[in-house]
Amino acid sequence: MEQTFEDKLREDLHRYLLSMREVDERLPECPDVEEKWKEIAQSYMPDGIREFRDYPSASLGWMMYIGMAVAKFWDAEWDICSKVGDLYIHMRDKRGYDRMDEYICEEVLSLEAAECAALEKLVSECASRVHNALRHQHIEPGTAEAFHAYVACLHQLYLFGAAMQLRRMGYHMTMLK
Repeated sequence: MEQTFEDKLREDLHRYLLSMREVDERLPECPDVEEKWKEIAQSYMPDGIREFRDYPSASLGWMMYIGMAVAKFWDAEWDICSKVGDLYIHMRDKRGYDRMDEYICEEVLSLEAAECAALEKLVSECASRVHNALRHQHIEPGTAEAFHAYVACLHQLYLFGAAMQLRRMGYHMTMLK
């Protein structure tokens, strides 16, 4: 069975983040966070697509920050956040699209400046890896295929952002014996 583009992204990000000790061998399962994906993705698309041409790393990387934020909300205040009408718009409008990463780092994740800088470097590397993989697909821009590939990129970055944050909060996935 041939691997899909999204499967290849998942494998590459998992291998990279595992080497950086940011995720566990076994990735977490968090249905509440996964169920928010579709709603967040639909809301994010107008901003993400608009920014992709000039700022592909931000357009992709912001979704990793969003995944981290949703995982943090799930752990800390899911009763409240699960009822927010549009969680993406709620986060974006705190400081605007261009500064959403700062809002998530500082106010949602409560990171210090050095931790924010280290996370920015990690997210940037993941976004660059995904963008590079996307470019090597040689897909014609503006097509349905390009859109689906972009969504696959965002989906994996969202899931790995959540996985990283869950691990940072002490959730470790191990096989039960």
